[in-house]
Order: sequence, then structure tokens, then C-alpha cells
Amino acid sequence: MTAAPDISVPRRSTGEAVRWTIVLAVVLTAVLEVLDSTIVNVALPQIQAAFGITNDQTVWILTSYIVASVVVMPLTGFFVRMVGRRRLITTAIIGFATFSALCGLSWSVEVMVACRLGQGIFGAFLIPLSQSILFESFPKEKRGQAMALFGLGVVVAPVLGPTLGALLTEYFSWRAVFYVNLPLAAFALMMMTGELEREDTKRLTVDWVGLALMIAAIASLQLMLDLGESRDWFASKLIQIAALTLIACGAVFVWRGRGKADNIIDFSLLRDRSFAGANVAIMGFGVAMFGSIAILPLFVQGLLGYPVLDAGFLFIPRGIAAGASMILTGAVLVNRFDPRKLLMLGLILTGTGNILLAFLNLNADFWQLALPGMVSGLGMGLFFVPMSTLAFQNIGPERQDEASGIYGVTRSLGSSLGIALVGWQLASRMQYHYATLAAGITPFDTTAQSYLAPLDLDPSSSEGALFIAGQIQQQGSLLAFQDAFLLTGIAAFLMLPVVLILQRPKAHAAPAMAH
Repeated sequence: MTAAPDISVPRRSTGEAVRWTIVLAVVLTAVLEVLDSTIVNVALPQIQAAFGITNDQTVWILTSYIVASVVVMPLTGFFVRMVGRRRLITTAIIGFATFSALCGLSWSVEVMVACRLGQGIFGAFLIPLSQSILFESFPKEKRGQAMALFGLGVVVAPVLGPTLGALLTEYFSWRAVFYVNLPLAAFALMMMTGELEREDTKRLTVDWVGLALMIAAIASLQLMLDLGESRDWFASKLIQIAALTLIACGAVFVWRGRGKADNIIDFSLLRDRSFAGANVAIMGFGVAMFGSIAILPLFVQGLLGYPVLDAGFLFIPRGIAAGASMILTGAVLVNRFDPRKLLMLGLILTGTGNILLAFLNLNADFWQLALPGMVSGLGMGLFFVPMSTLAFQNIGPERQDEASGIYGVTRSLGSSLGIALVGWQLASRMQYHYATLAAGITPFDTTAQSYLAPLDLDPSSSEGALFIAGQIQQQGSLLAFQDAFLLTGIAAFLMLPVVLILQRPKAHAAPAMAH
């Protein structure tokens, strides 16, 4: 596409009052997209049973949405220049709601996957546009408050998604997890209509070659992350083809786009060290946050035997802690302390909470499971608010939409990477621990005989062997979950050096503001 000059987008002055209808509308808009990323997971077993499909087919219900979203999201800035922010966000809300309703009405997995693709395409614009509009609605000195409100939607909503999904699935139907988007979309659209200014648009020439290369590279990466573990990674021809496509198309896209004024993505944004460092940090944080959230229901329901509702309720304390932390950070802390120190504390708390989960055993009760989540939740607020503020501190208003799109992609890829890593870790470590624990047990093992004696079982009998195998499987699974939780904790701590890359905000550079 050709480089577009700054279009006449009305920008708010710092003295203008915050329009709270816009604020509430964009937060609800952000909730629409991120809530859908976790609420649907809870309903997958019911969807699988309703359609009579395999696990591989079920994965495509998640993968289709994520791939479409990640591919389209970096194009946000381009579409804003082409059709205007007001028209784009209202179209995206209507399109997302429409495809949500169609997902709820689906009668086959093919229809469901097609509708999830539509959801992903329209949903891709919601997060970047919501973030840029929210930034514009607040003066620069109150950006922390803006990000605290935005964080309530972007971070707390997916944390509470499993709880809401469990309630809707238990008392209504799996279709309700899609229909719940409709009133949220209608309310957000109603408040937004008439509030956003109309904008001048420009006729742009699309760089179709660059667009095709970018889509192929990002889609291949997302497919690898989503399907790698279930397809045994590079043992699968599909994963091999995806990896080759990623390398070839990604390399050509970057080589071709360096210094290219009309490139589909503005690489010059990454020359800002704060923005570049923030993208690395948010990806690592996505591994820590979404990696632990993804496997916690499996641990609680599959291994500890908690009912689905109790497993969902476990996320409520985490969500409350994250919400309280964000409000406190945005309203008070981010303007009083160096945001980089808050970032580091947030990473430490997030990592510590995840590592505490690695010390749980098969007898863990509700609060033993919930308290580590609360520690991680406190870390989320301390991380997310200052990180978003620091990431965009040097980005001008005319580049806000495009920067938000890139930032949103790295956040999404971080969550996908986290889920893929912990899935691979879980599967491989289960095999390792089972083999290790089973290696020393034989029918003649005196320890095994003593263990089975009170149960009137003998290790040489089929009943005794089956019982021992079940115990080994259970203990091996526990050790594998502990390893996976430990990995997500380490991921958070590994991001600590990245914080040093970020520039110190000018507001904190003066001695009078130092802490």
C-alpha cells in the first residue's frame, strides 16, 4: 500500500473531559474479544458430543478463530486509514455479534469452523481499536487510569471466562457461550454510536505481495503453535510444511519490507526500544499467564476430580485480585513510582504464583489452589498497566492504531506460545515420569507387595498390576503438572531483564519525581 499522510482524525485535547460513555463502550468491546478466547474452551466437550466429532476436529473450532484473528490484527492501522476508525469499529462489533449468533445456531462442525473464522476476522480489530480510542480519551498524564480500565477487560475477562462458561454450559447449553456476546455487543454499539467523530479517509493502494507473505507467515506460525503438540510436532508433514512456509515467507517479508515506505506493516515502529521491548515482554508474559490458565482446569478437573463449577469458581479470586491490582496501579502507583519497578514486581508476583502451584499435591483443597492464583492476579495488574503505558509512550497519535495492532498480535502469539509450550511439556513429562516410576516396580518388589497387602491385592495379579499402573499414572501426571507450572513461573522471571530495555518515562526522569 502507499504511505498515507496523517488523516484528519479529531484528537482530544488534554483539558477535555473524559467521555465515559466511550470508555465503557470500548472496554465492553475489548471484553467481547478476549472473553471469547477462554469461555468457549469450557464448552468444547459438550460441542464435541453434540456434533459427534474427534479431538482433532474440536481443535479446529479454537484454531480457526485464533488464526483468523492473529492474521488480520496487524492490518488494523491500514483499515483505519482506508475506512476510518468509527466505521471500522462499528462494523467489527456488528460482524462479531453476527457470527457469534451463527456459531450458536451451528448444526455441524464445518459450519461452526466457518463461523469461528468470521468471528476471528471481525474480532481482530476490537482490541487494537479499543486500546487506541481509550488512549485518545484520556490526557497523557492519566494514561495509567486508561490502561487500568482497559486491563479490566483484556486481562480479567479471560481469567473469569472459564467461570462464566461453566455456569452457562451447566445451566443452559453450550450455545449460550456464543449468545452471551449479543447483549454485550448491542450495549457497546448503542453507547458508541454518535460519540465517535467521523473521519476523512484515503484511497490506498494495497501491497498485495506483502499482504500475502505476512498472512502466510503468521498463519503458519499460529498453526504450528495450535496443532504442534497434537501432531507430534515435526513428525507431522503438516507441521513441516508450516515451518518451511513460516521461514520462507517471513524472511522474504522482512527483507522486502525493510525501509519500504508502503510496506503493509510499518517496521519503523520497532526502532523505538520501549515499543520493541514491550512486545517481547508481553509475549513472555502471555506464556506465563495463559500457559498456567490453560492447564489449571485440566489439573483441577482431570486429576483432582473437581466438578466443572468448582473448577470455574477457582478463577474468581484470581480475577478479583487482578482487578483490584489494576485499579490501584492505574489510579495511584503508576504516577508515583517508576513504572519499570512496578513491571518487575508484577513479573515476580506472577512467576511466584505459578511456581506455588508446582508445590501442590493430590490433596490440595480449594484455597490451596486459589491463593497462588491470587498472587498471580496481583502481578497481572502490576504488569499490564505500566507495560501498556511504557509501550506507547513514544508513539504518536497518528500511528496509535497500527502500533496497537502489532502489540495485540504479540500478545496473542504469546498466549498461543504459552499454551503450546505447556501442552508439549505436559505430554512429554507425563511419559517421562511414568516410565521412571514404573521402571523399578516388579511383581517381586517388596515395597509394592507391602503397599498392596492392606487391599488384599498382589502385584503379580491382574487386579494388583492394574491398581499399581493407575497409581503410577496419577503420580506421573501430578509430577508433569508440577513441571508445567514451574515452566510458566520461570517464563515470567525470564522477562525481568527485558524491563531494563524500556526507557524511563520523562515524568520520572526529573529528580523531584524520583522514588
